[in-house]
Amino acid sequence: MEKGLIKRKVTRHRRVMRVRKKLRGSLAEPRLCVIKSNNHIYAQVIDDDNGNTLAAASTLSKNKVKKSKESAKAVGLTLAKLAKEKNINKVVFDRGRFKFHGLIAQLAEGAREGGLQF
Repeated sequence: MEKGLIKRKVTRHRRVMRVRKKLRGSLAEPRLCVIKSNNHIYAQVIDDDNGNTLAAASTLSKNKVKKSKESAKAVGLTLAKLAKEKNINKVVFDRGRFKFHGLIAQLAEGAREGGLQF
């Protein structure tokens, strides 16, 4: 592998772990994990104690809509609805390696509008 690629992967992993070491999801208060790719945005509600995904939503499930601020907010609303069906009201927000800005902030706003607290 190329040296620059390895360094970039290590740097990304360190950034993720820097954020995640302060967060822990449980069944009472699961972790809302956000992942952003070039084309789509994904969100999951995860119970770290048992290693289970309790709810998940993405732009893939919204008729192949590309990522935008409106679609990120819709993913947040969808995820909040799915979590509410499973009696999940409070979550810990895990932004991963991404800044809380733009699409990540819109997803969080949609989740809050849907009734999730974090």
